[in-house]
Amino acid sequence: MNQIPLAKPTKPQAAWQDLELGMFCHFGLNTFHNREWGDGQDSPALFRPESLDAGQWARTAKLAGMKYLMLTAKHHDGFCLWPTETTDYSVKSSPWQNGQGDVVRECAEACRKEGILFGVYLSPWDRHDPRYPDPKAYDDVYCAQLTELLTGYGPLVEIWFDGAGSEGRQYDWPRIMNLVKRHQPDAMVFNMGAPTVRWVGNEDGFAPYPCWNAAEAARVSMFTNEMTSWLPETPAWVPAECPVPIRGNHWFWHPNDETPLRSLDELMDLYCRSVGHGATLLLNLAPDHRGLLPDEEVRRVLEFGEEIRRRFAKPLAETAGQGDILTLELPEEGEIGHVILMEQIEHGERVREYALEAMTVEGWTEIKSGSAIGHKKIDVFPPVRTRQIRLRIKRSADVPHIRSFSVYGADR
Repeated sequence: MNQIPLAKPTKPQAAWQDLELGMFCHFGLNTFHNREWGDGQDSPALFRPESLDAGQWARTAKLAGMKYLMLTAKHHDGFCLWPTETTDYSVKSSPWQNGQGDVVRECAEACRKEGILFGVYLSPWDRHDPRYPDPKAYDDVYCAQLTELLTGYGPLVEIWFDGAGSEGRQYDWPRIMNLVKRHQPDAMVFNMGAPTVRWVGNEDGFAPYPCWNAAEAARVSMFTNEMTSWLPETPAWVPAECPVPIRGNHWFWHPNDETPLRSLDELMDLYCRSVGHGATLLLNLAPDHRGLLPDEEVRRVLEFGEEIRRRFAKPLAETAGQGDILTLELPEEGEIGHVILMEQIEHGERVREYALEAMTVEGWTEIKSGSAIGHKKIDVFPPVRTRQIRLRIKRSADVPHIRSFSVYGADR
């Protein structure tokens, strides 16, 4: 056993990793002109959702087992979904609720009502604001917008700083991070500045394996191989988040969209390769021009949540403990096909190599092996008939602390 200094999560990071599943909602002017990226020239008069119901978004997230909801408060086109004092390019210049509406407030209040957490996406890149070419002037605008969001809508679970469009641009990250620390010290910060959460590096919804929590850099965006230049105070522990649309590569709603929804099997595969690789899955559902999540997407995400519960809500057996070997006896002999492992990450990622072994007619037989466990590892394997299964730690950085070792049936 090699004892080495280990990165460890803060309490807010550990709590965030326990959330595991979140819903992303991309909504804004793009919704009304059939675009993914608006150029900032479209009139606010286009924004007119006739039946906007943020309660439907939050209820859907809650019923699907999502623990938090992220809203695009401002996308790259610069249109703000709250009545900011920094620009007229916002809901206050739209016909929706006669210019008196606030999508961010409605969403925050809906999440509180449903008992899920709320976070905001605030694009650093702004294709509308005439001050954007002047870095100092725009930093003032951006910090004012961020302050409004940090102080006006209650506790935020996460602040999303998207790198798309900002490749090579330097913002005043020390100033930005000081605002977050002052007003929302427990909020996670996504991928830029001094992040506490990093982008997994793709928009496909899965984390590579192993996906260690300790990291020194991450890709800026899909459009460059440039790595982030994080501030010196960035923690060594920076867990990954896996964003993915439920429909193809479309983040915003499109009329008559023929891009197929991801199947239930595909979503479960992504779940096992995101949450099951120790990361967090952020699944995007896009409200339509009415301001409602489309029925087809709601049905699919509810099926997804139900399948997660069906497969993993009730283990056949479960244990926890310390040391290099943990043995688990099932109530009776039967077929198993899934194992979920979790480390007590407050002690750091200690496991470096492990094997799962089942007692069969041939004796102890290895059925799966791996390296990282971290927050969670889901192992799926061909059905094995057994009464006993054990976890054997082959290599670790210190005494392994296993938070949970649970076994599930083969049905899938």
